[in-house]
Amino acid sequence: MKPRKIMKIFKDTAYVRMGGSEAELKAAEYLKEQCAELGLNAAIQAFEVDMATIHTATLEIDGKQITCKGYLCAGSAEVEAPFYYLRNTDAYSLSLCKGKIVMIDGYLGYWIYQDLLENGAVGFITYDGNANYADRDIDQRELRGFVSKGNKIPGVNINAKDAIVLIKNDAAMAKITLKQDEYKGKSHNVVLDLPGEIDEYIVLTAHYDSTSLSQGAYDNMSGSVGILGVAEHFAKAPHRYGLRFIWCGSEERGLLGAKAYCAENEEALKKVVLNINLDMIGCIMGKFIACCTSEEALVQYVKYMSAELGFGVGAYQDVYSSDSTPFADKGIPAISFARIAPNNTATIHNSYDTMAVMKGAQMAEDIDFIIAFTQRMANAKRCPVAREMPENMKEKLDIYLCRKRDKK
Repeated sequence: MKPRKIMKIFKDTAYVRMGGSEAELKAAEYLKEQCAELGLNAAIQAFEVDMATIHTATLEIDGKQITCKGYLCAGSAEVEAPFYYLRNTDAYSLSLCKGKIVMIDGYLGYWIYQDLLENGAVGFITYDGNANYADRDIDQRELRGFVSKGNKIPGVNINAKDAIVLIKNDAAMAKITLKQDEYKGKSHNVVLDLPGEIDEYIVLTAHYDSTSLSQGAYDNMSGSVGILGVAEHFAKAPHRYGLRFIWCGSEERGLLGAKAYCAENEEALKKVVLNINLDMIGCIMGKFIACCTSEEALVQYVKYMSAELGFGVGAYQDVYSSDSTPFADKGIPAISFARIAPNNTATIHNSYDTMAVMKGAQMAEDIDFIIAFTQRMANAKRCPVAREMPENMKEKLDIYLCRKRDKK
């Protein structure tokens, strides 16, 4: 794929594409059109997702209104209680959550939410952004269904600058008001098949949705363009294994598109020998990595191949937080490619993720390497990667998917 074409796609999709939104569907239709321009027939497949419309979301601290955004799907309630900043998650610190509205650092993950419920918190506050940035952006977050399991307490998200002021001023009392309508909506995967000589196939994935503030050029229209470039190549090149391309919706909401695909295609997954996932490639800055959720031998294979081609790759064995994980959880070896930029040159999940951090020529170079890797796998007499998940990766998957708590 030519650099000019790549940058045009970034320009055409320079808008927020939250999972389940009309904008996400618009992007799905655009990707289908891009396939059609290559003479390829892709299909848009809908799946159900939780949605919500917030009518009221306010946070009052010691009688002063603090700008916030309410958590989607966190129910409707009005609570007033003492404010508590949870600095540490030791047993004693958690015990002080009882009857309080609790502010935490970072994301509201599964285990911290369970800790809040178990210790009697009545509401929660998170914060994002950067105290050193000029903006006062606030991300629109949600209480994911697999996190709450139907046990909901109201929550809001604020900017980091305000969070600092709350602690500096010894905030004492908090009041959260959250009113919203919750309902079932639709998100979409875009699926394209290129049949091979045999009935086994390789799945290539990339998500095309973004977070609430982000145009998602880097994360992850880049990966979406990447597998489009691979499809363009193999539309005309022979391949022994079939190739299935899935542009996944609602990845940013918990890998929902990949999870939905895997749940709906249990039998078909038995024919999948490998998942190749692209999530954040082609950035101006940064190093190229390959995260292998597979036998360790694939790591060495990629290292040898990168040396052979003179294309630097940092390969390692781990679970990557992307659409590869649901496939790996089904026992399918997975590899995720990314170009990871330093945080001071490109960031994600915020308003700074635009095409300004992308380079068409670097995208083309990254895509060429991914094509070369796919070429080896797709034309192998037998895919060399063992279709068996090693025990250390099973444990990491259990931790990532919150089936087991990380003892660290």
